[in-house]
Amino acid sequence: MSVRTPGQQIIGEAPAFLEMLEHVSRVAPLNKPVLVVGERGTGKELIASRLHFLSERWEQNVVKVNCAALTESILESELFGHEAGAFTGATQTHIGHFERADSGSMILDELATITPRMQEKILRAIEYGEIQRVGGSDTLRVDVRIVGSTNSDLQSLAASGGFRRDLLDRLAFDVITIPPLRERLEDILTLAHAFAVNMVSEMKQAYFPGFAPKAASALLRHKWPGNVRELKNTIERSVYRSSDPEQPISVIAFDPFDSPFKLADTVDSKAPEPRVQREPLLPTDLPQRLRETERDLLNAALKKARFNQSMAADLLGLSYHQFRGKLRKHKISGRPS
Repeated sequence: MSVRTPGQQIIGEAPAFLEMLEHVSRVAPLNKPVLVVGERGTGKELIASRLHFLSERWEQNVVKVNCAALTESILESELFGHEAGAFTGATQTHIGHFERADSGSMILDELATITPRMQEKILRAIEYGEIQRVGGSDTLRVDVRIVGSTNSDLQSLAASGGFRRDLLDRLAFDVITIPPLRERLEDILTLAHAFAVNMVSEMKQAYFPGFAPKAASALLRHKWPGNVRELKNTIERSVYRSSDPEQPISVIAFDPFDSPFKLADTVDSKAPEPRVQREPLLPTDLPQRLRETERDLLNAALKKARFNQSMAADLLGLSYHQFRGKLRKHKISGRPS
């Protein structure tokens, strides 16, 4: 499935991802605050923007604010505006984001970084639709739909006093949780191909020759702690480093710092814990142990691939026919029990 948000494309077929998109479609038309939560690199801003463009406010302004990038005083001035003379250097009236987003939407990214005083002011703006510019006395009415996004656990922060419970209650009319890439196994190669095609186009090459089987298998086995953002960087790096643009990508450049001359950590260097090599239990039936290990790996690959046998084969570095042969050998049905 591929859907477009103005300027960007959302790609995904994994059940968890499609369910999340359906959730977005249901809540988007409502004039209610929404929280978008997910790990770093999952595309929270893209989903927050989609909430705006699927709403009746889509023709109005959508204002995006990275709360972590601004100090409290600057954030206050940016959100609420200020009057001329409100502070040193304020030579003229400044229209804040709430006024600019009137009748539209505002996306507040990195919500967990907002200070308690600012949380209180934002709560009043959401609850009553009223704001005051810094240095001003007039109360201004605004109609803004707030979409918050964060990769922090706001519930735990609220429980420990680090985030206002009443603001969380107001923001969380509904919560969209974006699944991490490791739970979207079906989407990894599709996304990788799309990123590679874009990179090939950027480099003005004729076409993208695809991924070699071992490279595709490596992409599926990687944990992707940085999610879609990490995948995009990895694919673009691998494409540009490829020595022959007419041959399939065979080497995936996961770590840009990987080098035989990598610098040691001289600040707080800690030697890695030596791995404890356990002695094998002997005597043992080696053929039986190997059969059990192979069977366990086949079942684990099927489970991770959600019983997509072609994908499970890739996870084990096997061809589809090799994988099917091993299923028959171990009398594994290949379907959920």
